[in-house]
Amino acid sequence: LRTTYSSIINLCTPKQTMSCSSFKFNTFQFCIIIFILHVFAATPILSDNSSFNNFLDIAKSPEVFYWMVSIRRKLHENPELGYQEFETSKLIRSELDKMGIPYKHPVAITGVIGFIGTGFSPFVAIRAVMDALPMQEMVEWEHKSKVDGKMHACGHDAHVAMLLAAAKILKHHEKEIQGTVVLVFQPAEEGSGGSKKIVESGVLENVTAIFGLHVVPELPIGEVASRSGPLLAGSGRFEAKISGKVGHAAIPQMSIDPILTASNVVISLQHLVSREADPLDTQVVTVAKFQGGSAFNVIPDYVTIGGTYRDFSKQSFNHLRQRIEQIIVGQAAVHRCNATVDFLDEVKPSYPPTINDGDLHEHFVNVAVNMLGVSKVNSAVTPYIAAEDFAFYQEIMPGYFFMVGVKNAKHKPSESFLHSPYLQINEDGFPYGAALHASLAASYLQKHQQNRPGAADSKYHDEI
Repeated sequence: LRTTYSSIINLCTPKQTMSCSSFKFNTFQFCIIIFILHVFAATPILSDNSSFNNFLDIAKSPEVFYWMVSIRRKLHENPELGYQEFETSKLIRSELDKMGIPYKHPVAITGVIGFIGTGFSPFVAIRAVMDALPMQEMVEWEHKSKVDGKMHACGHDAHVAMLLAAAKILKHHEKEIQGTVVLVFQPAEEGSGGSKKIVESGVLENVTAIFGLHVVPELPIGEVASRSGPLLAGSGRFEAKISGKVGHAAIPQMSIDPILTASNVVISLQHLVSREADPLDTQVVTVAKFQGGSAFNVIPDYVTIGGTYRDFSKQSFNHLRQRIEQIIVGQAAVHRCNATVDFLDEVKPSYPPTINDGDLHEHFVNVAVNMLGVSKVNSAVTPYIAAEDFAFYQEIMPGYFFMVGVKNAKHKPSESFLHSPYLQINEDGFPYGAALHASLAASYLQKHQQNRPGAADSKYHDEI
């Protein structure tokens, strides 16, 4: 402020600065002064050492970068599937203990929820997922998976490492955090809906916003991408049993053919997209499973089909689910068969669409552009038809999901997509994810500090 008022005084002529009573400003100078005073009155003032603008430099420092990479490599060597991330969780808790960060565990079986800041509201969450995939790694390198049939083929090992690095940065600046950052280390994203269990635990009930990220091997280092509104599709699965009457293939009139019935069902399901959906509303219905019969001359007793359906609108997604059941049951009845439909929610829940909050999008763009430059931020990326259980958080609070580049120019295109046994990611991208995690959370709390209730109405971090 001293610098600001000195600047104001320097706007005056030497004669005008002789005494306060002799100040005579022209209209232009007066307007400038009023504007400056207004800005500084409405904006919290931070000292130089409390600025969040240097988070990327900290994340790139050898101390943080190589530590982050070492954690990722340990996790990559020892992948664990959903709700089995016991050693992963143990490593996370060990690192949080070293940093003096309190946490809750277990949450959703293997999950860990950490807390940094004042312990009072506002609360903002940043999230990483921990689970690996059931596939054999085909990349020969020093830190290849040591567990047969399991691999971190979706980059979740990188997610955990970046969130821990963000925690290290935030802990170092804890005195400047104006609220509480909640660290969400979530299990079982790959089809098992670990976020749904986190939500149901109630541990995030006071959180007002949540941020999440995903590494993208096709996106260059130092670049990020996202959008406001629908980013990822909702995804559901279905399985149907269509029952007829067994019979000999030579006398079809004595049987009720479930194969013919199921074939008509598959064709009718495609009409949901081609003839019932708005062409501007992207939808997918795919039957990928068709099982029935074991002999060339016997009409089987039943056929099982199964598949997936996806949509970017929650309303359309729910309507699609309803129509899938109606068509399967209805077509079966037309052909004298019976049908039962199971959407498999008890095993693996359907994921709602991931829809980014508009206000958080504006916040993300401001932070990312300030950190990376406008040319490195794609704020209107084309939506992905893939699904993410981050959507369950967005059903209870404003949420924002974005992509971080980890492209390696030396890799072949076949090595540059998620869920590939040949996946390789560029660890040089990690500092950008860690710094954005930390900066998005800290600046969000700074921005929303005015909404903080009195201490008597707040809850400490161990009671969130």
